[in-house]
Amino acid sequence: MVAVVLLGVKFWAYYLTGSQAVLGDALESIVNVIAAAFALTVVAYAGRPADRDHPFGHGKVEFFSAFLEGSLVAIAAVLILWQATLALWHGARLEQIDLGLALTFGAGLANGLLGMWLVRYGKTHHSAAIEADGHHVLSDFWTSVAVVLGLGAVRLTGLAWLDPAVAAAMAFWLLYTGYRIVRRAAGALLDEEDPALLQQLVAVLAPRVRDGVIRIHHLRAIRSGRFRHVSAHLVVPEFWTVERAHDAAEALAAEVLAEMPGEGDIDFHTDPCERAYCAMCDFEPCSVRREAFTGVRPLTVDEAVLPDPEVHPQIVAMRSPLRQA
Repeated sequence: MVAVVLLGVKFWAYYLTGSQAVLGDALESIVNVIAAAFALTVVAYAGRPADRDHPFGHGKVEFFSAFLEGSLVAIAAVLILWQATLALWHGARLEQIDLGLALTFGAGLANGLLGMWLVRYGKTHHSAAIEADGHHVLSDFWTSVAVVLGLGAVRLTGLAWLDPAVAAAMAFWLLYTGYRIVRRAAGALLDEEDPALLQQLVAVLAPRVRDGVIRIHHLRAIRSGRFRHVSAHLVVPEFWTVERAHDAAEALAAEVLAEMPGEGDIDFHTDPCERAYCAMCDFEPCSVRREAFTGVRPLTVDEAVLPDPEVHPQIVAMRSPLRQA
């Protein structure tokens, strides 16, 4: 609703002023309306629970929304650059600059407040579509700021060519903004590693490496909208029964989910210690220990994401000092 109202205000400002910069701002607002309508549909669909056809939920559709939004921003930038080039070539003529300044400033301020609220809401509720829409609206705010500065410069200097020049600069900024949105959405669709999510998980898991949870490796995590899907291998004492290892894994998963914000699921696979971790295992009632406990090494993201030690010798290398008699 806000996007539709501001679109009307900006085209009114262009009708009054004939400014290419204002026209560029208005064209970018068309993208706001289209993207907001699409995001509204996508968010409603993404909220559906997981089912047999979509066992990991429907949240990834939000990244399609973000990808489309970034693409539309880039298209709007190309149109703005084209119009600015024509105006620079043929010359620009402006009218009622003061009224145009007031309308553009008011619309830009409204966009700034809306954009900040959308970004904050999207991050709080882990919605990629809403957060992307917020960043897009914020880019519209900055283009409005550029338009106001451009019109102000024309008003002070009388140099009409400054108006399309500002519009061209604004177009390049929008191209960069569109690229960032598309790049982030593409990475999420391809399940690119999320360093922030992994760091958050390790921060929650590290204090729980104790009392039989000896080490954690092969950590994997992806986002699907506001849902997180996590899997990892837990190294537990080799003499534990299947039931005890299962209960420990389930209890750890419940603790992590309770401490992590948002929604998600965790799947832990248990590995026997094979007495390779004795020096860092604080589990006291152990009848097969062959080395004294010396201390638990802090868990890091680099170690947590490594696969099985048989596949990656880095883990073996990290253990080797502990194996020395």
